[in-house]
Amino acid sequence: MRRRTRAREFALQILYQMDITHDACGISLNAFWQTHNEEKIEANIKDFTAELVKGVSENLEAMDKKIAQYATNWELKRMAVVDRNIIRMSCYELLFRGDIPPKVSINEAVDLAKKYSGLEAGKFVNAILDKIKQEKDK
Repeated sequence: MRRRTRAREFALQILYQMDITHDACGISLNAFWQTHNEEKIEANIKDFTAELVKGVSENLEAMDKKIAQYATNWELKRMAVVDRNIIRMSCYELLFRGDIPPKVSINEAVDLAKKYSGLEAGKFVNAILDKIKQEKDK
């Protein structure tokens, strides 16, 4: 598995935990790495994971407004927790990370949705992220 793909999976798990527990970013990151301390996780994977988690956490309000704008007939709080956090993470990449090509971010998000949620979730995630990308491209 590619390093950034693995980091996105870790970030999704941490964001999911934060969404459920309402713990602060630093607390969730520390707890996650403590439970995975037996694994030999490369520093660059940990760094990218932390960048994603912190970026989503710091920009949550702005991203949630953007997602709500395009999640037609869906309230953010009623979305599946995993779907909501996949969309948030990719939205962060689309809006705040110019170093990540939009196509890569969206494809990774769709793959995560298919793996952790379901095929229909992949379509749902893709539709919302594509609309956000199109607006950004204008």
